[in-house]
Amino acid sequence: MGEVEMNDLGWKIQNAAPGKIHLFYTGQAGYILKSGSGKLLGLDLYLSECVERIEGHMGFKRLLPRILSPFALELDGVVATHAHFDHFDADAMPCLMSGQKTKLFASTGCAQEVKRLYLQEERVSYVKPGDVRRLEDYTLEFVPCDHGSAARDAVGVVITVDGIRIYMSGDTCFRPDRVEELSEKGPFDVMIAPINGAFGNMNEEECARLSSALQPRLTIPSHYGMFASHGGSPGLFMEQMREICPENKYLLMTQGEGILL
Repeated sequence: MGEVEMNDLGWKIQNAAPGKIHLFYTGQAGYILKSGSGKLLGLDLYLSECVERIEGHMGFKRLLPRILSPFALELDGVVATHAHFDHFDADAMPCLMSGQKTKLFASTGCAQEVKRLYLQEERVSYVKPGDVRRLEDYTLEFVPCDHGSAARDAVGVVITVDGIRIYMSGDTCFRPDRVEELSEKGPFDVMIAPINGAFGNMNEEECARLSSALQPRLTIPSHYGMFASHGGSPGLFMEQMREICPENKYLLMTQGEGILL
């Protein structure tokens, strides 16, 4: 895919109408937020093919196209909820951090990669559940998640921007015992959560149950379609939402799609 095509999403983001909050989907669990004043926040961006290169087998071959060059935008901030390479992109991260203003908010388990890649540590903030960070128009409240023993440091994040509250669960299994704690962070305008049901993540039914418990205004499923080994059925997610919480609104976002919040 040529650079012109791959930068189309960057152009779309740069030219999104000012004064409004935009959410763009880059694939897997990756999103970019644009605030009313134009500040950009990247979330768990996977923009390269490093997972297949590092893991070394076909189950982690990238199945969705690369639609955004890591050089296309100078982000104000990047969040990496844990160190798995589809959330902390080892090939793209040095490019994303090549500008002088971009700040990285990363779980503590990302420290080894930050050092290996020689990222500027003064622009890196390591976060754990309970931490609150502020960046331009954004307030980031980091919350617990449970991604199993392979990423005990993984976090979710509640983002407040221009009065809108977004709960991004990060990679996590379904923990009914934590619903009440999460509810106290709400109400949420948007909930983003995985549906692939593998590698320590909730499945389609569990995502619908979490939506039913938290009652966000909009539920967006993520973490499907990128790798053959990951699973996740958006069709089954739709069925579960209609069965478990038919009153709740949900949206399946196309890769590259942007919506107004």
